[in-house]
Amino acid sequence: MVVDPYSSGMYFAPAFREAGIPVVAVLSRPPIEVYTSSWHPEDFDEVIQYDGDLAAVAARLEELGARCVVAGTDTGVELAERLAAAVTPDRANVPALLAARRDKGEMAAATARAGLPVIEQICTDDVREVEAWIAARGLAGRDLVIKPPRSAGTDGVVRIPGGEGWREAFEAQLGKLNQWDVLNDRMLVMEYATGTEFVVDTFSHGGEHTVTDVTRYTKIDNGPHMAVYDTMEWLAPDDPVVPGLVEYARGVLDAVGMRFGAAHVEIMLTDAGPRLIEVNARPHGGGQPRFCRHATGDSQIDRTVRSLLPAESARIPAHYELLRHTLVVFLISRSAGVVRNAEVFDGVADLASLHHAAVQVRNGQRLGVTQDLLETLSLGFVVLAHEDRERVWDDYRAVRRMEEKLVLEPVGEDRP
Repeated sequence: MVVDPYSSGMYFAPAFREAGIPVVAVLSRPPIEVYTSSWHPEDFDEVIQYDGDLAAVAARLEELGARCVVAGTDTGVELAERLAAAVTPDRANVPALLAARRDKGEMAAATARAGLPVIEQICTDDVREVEAWIAARGLAGRDLVIKPPRSAGTDGVVRIPGGEGWREAFEAQLGKLNQWDVLNDRMLVMEYATGTEFVVDTFSHGGEHTVTDVTRYTKIDNGPHMAVYDTMEWLAPDDPVVPGLVEYARGVLDAVGMRFGAAHVEIMLTDAGPRLIEVNARPHGGGQPRFCRHATGDSQIDRTVRSLLPAESARIPAHYELLRHTLVVFLISRSAGVVRNAEVFDGVADLASLHHAAVQVRNGQRLGVTQDLLETLSLGFVVLAHEDRERVWDDYRAVRRMEEKLVLEPVGEDRP
């Protein structure tokens, strides 16, 4: 049973079906616009619309003999967790720690209680508390980050240089709906941590946290917009940074009560060591599982399915192998205007390491300056894979040269 089978959650149904396992969709809500292309109701034996009656949905899942309940994407995490606890308690996470698997403030607090270092932060709806916290932590005049505790991607993430204007940025989002239609009833204020961002993707069963891949992100500041996605690269398991990241990620998963299912742990590796950015109790989004399968021969989706097949469950390894160097290049719009020469990206098809192209840029399309993950995905991305890592990075630079040639004609308020 998959709750909100959108984004990478779309891959659960075909994988379950191939294994001969019936699959049902539970919708906590209709898909938002960015997810509509990944919603395939025809893939499911039944579609259940949740209307607030948890007991009714749980009863139907019991009638159907549900063997597990998993979330497809962020919007489905809380409902999936509650249904799993009610229907498949042997394949469920610790119910009392549900908030720590969805709310960024709660997950940081749980991680700190477990004795793991975290980024200095406070989650509150009171500007006076933030003011006192900044003074107490000696962060006056330092860079800060403000973001909603229950958003996803880079939605609402704002960097505050020198801490100037933090109050205005805090109040601008407090009490508003974020991009996922979740009320920002509190805001998270953090010290600005510097380092390199990594992701440890896992699949847990019986409380054992297996690693499906470790990837390194590069992000850039695109004008005033912080942390715009640039690349994501799969790391070899023998890369020197991997063991420490995996150890920290497993500690985080224990701290937030993860016992079964896919998780996506984002970590900043600072000079002082790893620090949690956030953990998401669902598969890595944006189609990553199918690219992970190409890079490593396995994925979070595949391991979830195998865990339900007794003869196959022993084939869930603790770690992973890298079969080929793989890099996702996220397209970036550095100015605003109407696209006049989208054909500059035609050269992507000729790249030696091209594995997959999802270029969404079209002539006549109006683009803004890329500022968050949803806008990044609306532009598209290119996946490069090759046995020669240098070939991959040469092709990355070729994509950026194509991007530099893109002509955006300013119109209306886009004009300087």
